Amino acid sequence: MKKLSVEELERISPEQMKEKQKFPFVVVLDNIRSLNNVGAAFRTSDALGIEKLVLCGITGQPPHRDIHKTALGAQETVGWEHYDSITEGLNQLKNEGYQIVLVEQIDQSIALQDFEFSSDQKVALVFGNEVFGVSEEALSLADAAVEIPQFGTKHSFNVSVTMGIVLWEAIKKACL
Repeated sequence: MKKLSVEELERISPEQMKEKQKFPFVVVLDNIRSLNNVGAAFRTSDALGIEKLVLCGITGQPPHRDIHKTALGAQETVGWEHYDSITEGLNQLKNEGYQIVLVEQIDQSIALQDFEFSSDQKVALVFGNEVFGVSEEALSLADAAVEIPQFGTKHSFNVSVTMGIVLWEAIKKACL
């Protein structure tokens, strides 16, 4: 067993990444306060071939050194849009045919492993603020909600960890 070199990994160029067909998922960040979490969202979205990021409300935007520090350049390869309000961003996505799926612990959430993702349905996954979760405005526009089952004393994961878990599961179920 040996670690692969950068050359052996056969990474595509940023230009090739921009042209590559993406998985039909959009990551929506609802008032994320940590620029490190925003950078992690870019990096995870690049690694998993996500269509784009939608940054809403107070969520930081590139260019910013703290985003770059975590994104490691992925802010240049992943498309993104910013909306002043989550309502504006989600209404735009609904108009584009996206199903709005919150990642939140609510009374009607479905366990992630039981949610049916389909390659025929474009999905916008909404990740909320690190303290307060998704906003009431996002809740009012949602089509569904998923949550990750947890078995410890804590009631949540860091939002960047949550993104990785949920996006991988969605891609695995819908596209692989």
